[in-house]
Amino acid sequence: MTTIELPPQQIKKNANPIVIIGSLFFVFGFVTWLNGTLIPFLQLACQLNISQALLVTSAFYMAYFFLSLPSSYILKKTGFKNGMSLGLFVMAIGALIFIPAANTRVFPLFLIGLFVQGMGLSLLQTASNPYITIVGPIESAAQRISIMGICNKAAGALSPLILSTLVLKGAQGIENQLKTITNAAQKEVLLNDLAARVIVPYIIIAVVLVALALLIKFSSLPEIDTDKEQVNADGTTRASKSNIFKHRNLSLGIICIFLYVGVEVMAGDVIGTYGKSLGMSLDQTKIFTSYTLASMVVGYIIGILTIPKYISQEKALMVSAIVGIVFSVTAYATHSYVSVAFIALLGLANSLMWPAIFPLAIKGLGKYTKLGSALLVMGIAGGAVVPQVYAALARSFTAQLAFLCSMLPCYAYILYYAVAGHKDMASR
Repeated sequence: MTTIELPPQQIKKNANPIVIIGSLFFVFGFVTWLNGTLIPFLQLACQLNISQALLVTSAFYMAYFFLSLPSSYILKKTGFKNGMSLGLFVMAIGALIFIPAANTRVFPLFLIGLFVQGMGLSLLQTASNPYITIVGPIESAAQRISIMGICNKAAGALSPLILSTLVLKGAQGIENQLKTITNAAQKEVLLNDLAARVIVPYIIIAVVLVALALLIKFSSLPEIDTDKEQVNADGTTRASKSNIFKHRNLSLGIICIFLYVGVEVMAGDVIGTYGKSLGMSLDQTKIFTSYTLASMVVGYIIGILTIPKYISQEKALMVSAIVGIVFSVTAYATHSYVSVAFIALLGLANSLMWPAIFPLAIKGLGKYTKLGSALLVMGIAGGAVVPQVYAALARSFTAQLAFLCSMLPCYAYILYYAVAGHKDMASR
């Protein structure tokens, strides 16, 4: 397969595209993984049950489903660079919606803010993921995406630590106090003061997003044309498949991304709720997301050092799926902090999945690259669905059994995709 690459002289002239895209991955990693803190925070501030609280992930990730295809058409008009800048502006608007949401303590308004942030991220991801994939050889794409993953998950490890320090300080004490207060007016004052804690952090986030949007817009980031026909080694034009869904690796890859994001969100955002179901306090569980993301960073470093020199993208995905299955079973078979530790270690299993799935799924798409990327980003909606499956199962089973039943089918399919599903065997 021939890939769409920058000319050598352009790479030398624009030596910073990986740094620029890396900064984007840092930003949307920081914003995305705030959800792990927002779930217990909003559950307390808005007095929600677990199913309602997990609507945080549903509102955020469903935006990808609805906005990914429109994002591909926007990118056809704007190009990659301007599309990334626009995505950051939209994210800033979503962050600002948190101000009236906090002032009124209206949960649906928080969900609207999260949905708008997801809209911006949908555009940003639809542009940045194929960009970093095709800016170099497809065989080493997982290595480049692993570098982006470190930027993303390092930010993700920091964000719950920072936000939980600001908004969940003394949360267990507040929760205990709310149980003893009988005066409705006093309870409202306490909850309003708690909700107001998110205002300053989200104003700062909005300012940073706008500043970065302007920097991207006026940066030297080169544009890449993915709409031209692929060319064979002899210079002849390669015939394209008549329908994007005839690319089997893409069709099955969309399902794979859907399930992968589901297990990633379970291990990252739901881990705190999982720990609380095992009897741990809110003060303890509020930083569990950071443990998962720290283990993901370790996995990305392993990917950078080993792919493609020692192991192929396909083999890395296969090993990751097997490790995910083993750790899920072990988390079920153990208890308390040991069980939570294996949930956190799922970050290690999940780390190389996106870097492997995405390039395998868009390989050979040629002029369909933007659309294929959009369809894959739609699959991020798995982060909205799988946690709700877990919440539904947890009403009938123990949290540990519900977690196991949610995760095993996902990892089994990912293993299938690694072994056979990524092979584009459909006829032209």
